[in-house]
Amino acid sequence: MMNLQLLENPKSIAVIGGSDNPRTPGGKVLQNILNRNFPGKIFVVNRKRKNVINLPTFSSVEELPETELAIIAIPAKFIEETVKVLTEKKNTRAFIIFSAGFSDTSEEGAKIEKRITEQIRKHNGVLLGPNNIGLLNENYAGIFTTPVPEISEKGVDFISASGATAVFIIEYANLLGLRFHSVWSVGNSAMVGVEDVLEYLNKKYSPEDAKTILLYIESIKNPKKLMENAVELRRKGFKIIAIKSGTSEAGSRAASSHTGALASPDTAVNALFEKAGIIRAYGRYELVYLAGVLNYGVPEDKNVAIITHAGGPAVMLTDTLENNGSKVPFLGDNPEMQKLSEELFLGSSVNNPVDFLATGTAEQLDKILQTVSKLQEIDSVPVIFGSPGLFPVYDVYDVLMKHIKTSEKPIYPILPSLVNVKEELEYFHKQGFVSFPDEVLFGKALAKVFNAPEPDVVNIEEISPTQYNYTGVLPEDLAYKILEENDFPVVKTAIFEDLQEALKFAENKFPVVLKITGEVHKTEHNGVILNIKNEQDFIEAFNKLKRISNKILVQEMLKGYELFIGVKHEKDFGHLLFFGSGGIYIEVYKDFANLLLPASKKRIREKLKALKIYKILKGLRGNPANID
Repeated sequence: MMNLQLLENPKSIAVIGGSDNPRTPGGKVLQNILNRNFPGKIFVVNRKRKNVINLPTFSSVEELPETELAIIAIPAKFIEETVKVLTEKKNTRAFIIFSAGFSDTSEEGAKIEKRITEQIRKHNGVLLGPNNIGLLNENYAGIFTTPVPEISEKGVDFISASGATAVFIIEYANLLGLRFHSVWSVGNSAMVGVEDVLEYLNKKYSPEDAKTILLYIESIKNPKKLMENAVELRRKGFKIIAIKSGTSEAGSRAASSHTGALASPDTAVNALFEKAGIIRAYGRYELVYLAGVLNYGVPEDKNVAIITHAGGPAVMLTDTLENNGSKVPFLGDNPEMQKLSEELFLGSSVNNPVDFLATGTAEQLDKILQTVSKLQEIDSVPVIFGSPGLFPVYDVYDVLMKHIKTSEKPIYPILPSLVNVKEELEYFHKQGFVSFPDEVLFGKALAKVFNAPEPDVVNIEEISPTQYNYTGVLPEDLAYKILEENDFPVVKTAIFEDLQEALKFAENKFPVVLKITGEVHKTEHNGVILNIKNEQDFIEAFNKLKRISNKILVQEMLKGYELFIGVKHEKDFGHLLFFGSGGIYIEVYKDFANLLLPASKKRIREKLKALKIYKILKGLRGNPANID
């Protein structure tokens, strides 16, 4: 494991290419470091200026004193020699390289990047980047972008493969009041990737540090490392939310089998995240909303009481919650709610949503929250409060903050007025609270958080290894042999070249089915003949199929619901298990589940229950049950 602490807490920083121009990366990072009062020594290397912002300034790295961290913001062509001098003469072991022009642009750039990495590794150093925006933590602001978010001990840790995406996410997070504890931008990941930073945080943190970690991933280079560290962090009480982009690229596998056809480039990612207990987001806004919801905690159950002073947003939130598995129960017949209605303006509703009208006051909101947050049948309380801009609403936000701090149940502030009460929102956020501008995005995020997967960990030692090592689609005889050896109930099956031997097997088994072998989609080759009831029909069918295939598969004819099961090995990820509704239209109906193996029986059963065909298997409209 690399020593990322060298990056995290240096006692001295040299900015190579630093300047007093904040419109350049070298100038902006200096400004950010100074604004955050870095307590250590700061050196600047600038070939043209003798004095930069009254800091010790040198015309070359040769003149520098020893320094622990080098932040490099110069053209790519000069960096290899710069790193050589720093590692060999200045005892520098930590590097952040902003510059692009390496593996991100050309094959030659990739070779230079590799040589730089090898030079740093040879001196037991560590490199973040190149082609990144840097590192921000409680010790220093080593990034050249804005905004520079305030650092909070309980803020989220954010690891991003993309510098620009990191900036956009930070911007939106700031707008909602979400705070950060650290931001790691890995860029080209020449030495340090997303998985490596996650591993470092896992080793560093204990359960007492539990918080939310955000990931933006473009390439999962080490799925095993990602999963193992995510699982450990989840066990410590951390929540992990990730965006994985780049899953719809051309070249998604055109596969010959049902299982292969269902295994899109994104399937393994979903399976990995689910097994590791990672919540998946599909965009920047969703990522921030999910983090905001987790900031207030996960409700114990799905019953939600909506408080609002505006009807439309409450209706949209109700629809979103109900459509995503949450419940907005009727509260109008509750004695406490009936008593509450007497203290609200005429026309208010306590049915749920609890609507105290546009004329509702902070005092009324206070009374509503006192009552609703204590109801046993309610698990969480979103509050929608906007403003027409006629008067300040600081008093409303004070009420919200008081109840968020004291309530045993999560209270989620949905504050849609981004313009009319801009100052009040800034006041709210400065107190450390997150708000949600959009009720629909919030509702979807709440549902996803509540339904987030727990890690599914299976002791690999409990699994018997297979004795077979086969690449490609398994031939029919080997597939049935493996199933039988592992105690799967299978239909009586045999494969024959000779008609008489096949007839002998089929005796006393009619009706039977004949199939060609060697083709995955047999029906596309007219290679399946069903419901053969006698010897004469069997001979005709066998001879017909022999024109297509040398070997013919003979099975007993069974009736019932078709299911399928398949396993596919996904490079770097491992084996993926697929199962669901069978038949020739599997890819059309797409009623299937997938899991990254090994998987627990509990998780397999959960996925089985989520299938549409499960209700049929349980018995429907007089049909017997086919499953426990």
